Amino acid sequence: MKNAVSWFEIPVSDFERAKKFYSAIYDYQMQDQMMGDQRMGFLPFDMDSGGIGGAIIKGDGYDPSQHGVKLYLNGGDDLNTVLHRVEDAGGKIILPKTLITDEIGYYAIFKDTEGNYIHLHSDN
Repeated sequence: MKNAVSWFEIPVSDFERAKKFYSAIYDYQMQDQMMGDQRMGFLPFDMDSGGIGGAIIKGDGYDPSQHGVKLYLNGGDDLNTVLHRVEDAGGKIILPKTLITDEIGYYAIFKDTEGNYIHLHSDN
């Protein structure tokens, strides 16, 4: 097994609002599609190199919450690049960039437009 995580889904209540938010903080155009009764918007990842992918998702049984699984999204070279876009996109910074250890790097927490608490991680 190469990675413990193979896929993740972030529940949303207002798909268009969440799509706009995640597109803004990652500075890209999110692709979306219907998968049965659920609408999914795909976060950026490199499928060719075995990258771990994920999506925002709206559908029955997907309820946004600040409680539950802690998800750490890749913050890139410096998570402040993504974090500094959060509030302009409609989210809220809960914990600014914080050092974990020199070996592990940094993390931050933000609340997305749907009420989910999402963590960012970067080495620098």
